[in-house]
Amino acid sequence: MQVMFSRGLKPLSLLTLAIWLTGCAVGPDYQAPKPQMPGGYNSLDSQEASKPQSSVVDTRWWRNFNDPQLDSLIARAIEGNLTLQQAVLRIAGAREQLAQAQGSLFPSLNGSASVMRQQPGLKGLLKSNGAYDQLDSDVASQLNSLTQPVTLYQGSFDASWELDLWGKVRRQVEAANAQTQAAIEQRNDALVSLEAEVARAWLQLRGAQATVQTLQQQIDVAQQTTQLTLSQQRHGLAPLTDVENAHAQLSTLQAQLPQYQAQARQAMNGLAVLLGKTPGALDTELNTPKAIPALPKIVSVGIPSTLARRRPDIRQAEATLHAQTANIGVSVAQLFPDLSLTGQLGVRNTDASYLDNWSSHFYSYGPSLSIPIFQGGRLVSSVKLARAQQASAALDYRQTVLTALQDVENALVSYRADQQRVTALDETTGALQRAFDLASDSYRQGLSTFLDVLDAQRQLAQAQEQATQAKMQSGLDLVALYKALGGGWETYQQVTLPQYDVFGPATQVN
Repeated sequence: MQVMFSRGLKPLSLLTLAIWLTGCAVGPDYQAPKPQMPGGYNSLDSQEASKPQSSVVDTRWWRNFNDPQLDSLIARAIEGNLTLQQAVLRIAGAREQLAQAQGSLFPSLNGSASVMRQQPGLKGLLKSNGAYDQLDSDVASQLNSLTQPVTLYQGSFDASWELDLWGKVRRQVEAANAQTQAAIEQRNDALVSLEAEVARAWLQLRGAQATVQTLQQQIDVAQQTTQLTLSQQRHGLAPLTDVENAHAQLSTLQAQLPQYQAQARQAMNGLAVLLGKTPGALDTELNTPKAIPALPKIVSVGIPSTLARRRPDIRQAEATLHAQTANIGVSVAQLFPDLSLTGQLGVRNTDASYLDNWSSHFYSYGPSLSIPIFQGGRLVSSVKLARAQQASAALDYRQTVLTALQDVENALVSYRADQQRVTALDETTGALQRAFDLASDSYRQGLSTFLDVLDAQRQLAQAQEQATQAKMQSGLDLVALYKALGGGWETYQQVTLPQYDVFGPATQVN
């Protein structure tokens, strides 16, 4: 229902009332959540050699691996990764939605122009009511000239302004601003994930290459052992079974080689795609084997109370909660009347040459009030829905915080366990290497059987492979820990948004 204000209401009084009311904003004001955090991480162990400590987290944690190639890969991935570019475009879309919401705070002005051929049909109306026959001849003649088809020229400007009495538009702007922040945090989360994925693929590549080198060394030793056994068999110093066992040991080691070579190739392909390139584009650069990097002696993990400010997914959940809180105000404002100021000014005439004459002008202006009376429960239901969505967003925020704490605790547990495993396997490998050397010397001197040599070689090969895999897994655990801590996006806050021609063609995919 629309109610037009009477002439008795002074425009100045109406404007004063509107300005006073626009200071109001219904709905709850957003209060930043304060999650309860423990004083420290439960899984920290001060007895570890490479121990995590509660100090400030390094924002560029990958530099702790001390490899310029990894630094270069991550820098290029940030520039070329397609998934990250999609996240940046979502920021651009959110900012345009914010601009649209802010535009509702201002009046709108539209211009129009038209040329229309009209037939008023007044003569027919008079005849249908019997009034035309009662007119004298002079009036009828004048009426006939007025009822002829005419061409009407018109130009006008229309203005309207919906006063934000109850803060509906301001709440919409608030929600759009929070959604923009959520899009930024989503991009930050994608950036953290990208950095971790590049580091993971790089470590998997180095682990596979190191395992290939270890196996190749074992194959070389097995080939030497096979040649020695064959020579002894030819001189009657060893049975044929020793030669066959040596061949079997050599074939077993050679059979393990292809799977790790395939893993290395797959890791290089994965790195190329993460950088926005075709698979194989980085083979020349990455094909040279390098050792698995040594892990830092000290790992900074910070304290739990700073996790909510550092993890982008927690920050995104908080921004979403803010937006849902503002949406409650939007839905509540729909229960109250809307006040709009409208006006129109233009010129109209059947002769285009008279359009510049002031006597051809027309105008209208005034306020209008729209009051919701009956909507079938739709508006009340909208408020209830907004409150339910806000409560759900609050629970999602709490769950995100708990999940973040769990990620860090689990990463700390895995990292500590694999560090202990690496230490134990290094000691095992050293002992088995000495055992193999002793068995080989004893066999050459005829003091032990060939089975002792094969068994020592098999155990040594398994231990070396396990030690290499454990070192790689320990590095992957450290990457998972850094990712769980959420660092790595702070130094990349200058987001470059693409510029588009509004009237240009859509983006083409070649």
